[in-house]
Amino acid sequence: MENKLFIYNTLSRKKEEFKSINPNSVGLYVCGPTVYGDPHLGHSRPAITYDILFRYLNHVGYKVRYVRNITDVGHLESDGDVGEDKIAKKARLEELEPMEVVQYYTDRYHQYMDQLNVKKPSIEPRASGHVIEQLQLVDDILAKGYAYESNGSVYFDVDKYNETNNYGRLSGRNTEDMLSTTRELDGQTEKRKSYDFALWKKAAPEHIMRWPSKYSDGFPGWHLECSAMSARYLGTEFDIHGGGMDLLFPHHECEIAQSTVANGHTPARYWMHNNMITINGQKMGKSLGNFITLEQFFNGNHELLEQAYNPMTVRFFILQAHYRSTLDFSNEALQAAQKGMERLLEGCSKLDKLEPGSESSFDVKDLSDKCYAAISDDLNTPILIAHLFEGLKWINTILAGKASLKEEDLEALKALMNTMVFDILGLENSEQTSGGSDQLLDETVNLLLSLRVDAKTNKDWATADKIRNELQNLGFVITDTKDGFEWEIK
Repeated sequence: MENKLFIYNTLSRKKEEFKSINPNSVGLYVCGPTVYGDPHLGHSRPAITYDILFRYLNHVGYKVRYVRNITDVGHLESDGDVGEDKIAKKARLEELEPMEVVQYYTDRYHQYMDQLNVKKPSIEPRASGHVIEQLQLVDDILAKGYAYESNGSVYFDVDKYNETNNYGRLSGRNTEDMLSTTRELDGQTEKRKSYDFALWKKAAPEHIMRWPSKYSDGFPGWHLECSAMSARYLGTEFDIHGGGMDLLFPHHECEIAQSTVANGHTPARYWMHNNMITINGQKMGKSLGNFITLEQFFNGNHELLEQAYNPMTVRFFILQAHYRSTLDFSNEALQAAQKGMERLLEGCSKLDKLEPGSESSFDVKDLSDKCYAAISDDLNTPILIAHLFEGLKWINTILAGKASLKEEDLEALKALMNTMVFDILGLENSEQTSGGSDQLLDETVNLLLSLRVDAKTNKDWATADKIRNELQNLGFVITDTKDGFEWEIK
């Protein structure tokens, strides 16, 4: 590949040049959402981060099989393998079947990812659809002596694994630290050690999500799903595994342990982790109750929001920070992102107005090299955006008649700006972004004004005046014409 990609590998704790197992293709697995509630801002960061990776790998010529799972069973309220299944709890509270909850929130997740212009993965498997594969893994790990049965549940034996491996290799933790920081929880007495984790859990009588097995009627442990589904669709060894920093431990640590026992090696060669979005310095998330849903961002209906924000503003806000750094929410930061994004998109809209000159005032190849170097350097989108603003200055300088580019250089600049802004960063211009809402606005105002025409025809002057006055109060300018009406927004 012409452009080398360097990735910070959490497993080795250093930046490495990416080399795929197959020179022409990439296997990418990303942990997707647990679908028991509306997606919030925190969900957008991993989606956008790995969307950028997906886009860039495709751009430089790889054929990418991108697998992003849906967690719809087995994720309990506690990482200590206790509590209710999050989806089952939601189903009980709303008096629905669990799969009704799954379908509703999966559809909602897709809706908001589409608005953020996140590309769909190649495959999007559900954990509940791969229970057979997960049970096969349980059988294999148990047969190899790295798990034990207890009261119908099956637990992974971390101490046994540590005899020949290193549980904690990814996160940097060790079992002594885990013992000192883990409190005894109800239901953990059947474990040999508190840090042992469930491969299969026996379902309590009231548990509504269950499958038959030779161990018990139960359900798979949360960590098992990704080991099973990644191997099913990408093989037992693939290129890149991504997810949020909050999954580093225990989820990804457990994945590595399970897969190492089952297959003799770690599942992925590169592990990538995006950092969290914070609010007042604290992680934004459902468990802390301090989250803002994407719907609230887009309609502005939240006490912490000063206004509604366009989906592309949210996307640009996230891209202004490196994916491995924390990103703190504030209205000021979002408003600044909105202004910056509008400037960049406006500049791209002017590209077709540029005329070639007899000489070139700028080195387009140098700008191109800097842009590719930034995105190839562990997806450094903030630096890439800074270089794109340098290109924006060129556009404005040429339009002002103070500089020029020869035809071949001008075409190269147009291609570079469009490729980086739209294809790789995945931004959309305002017409693309708000086209659906603009159409709805047009139809709504036209309907109201048509009702006003009917009211005038029926000499219902009070209704006609009320419609006109209310629209004018909202900022619309109404003009009566011989053919009906015209309107515009102030």
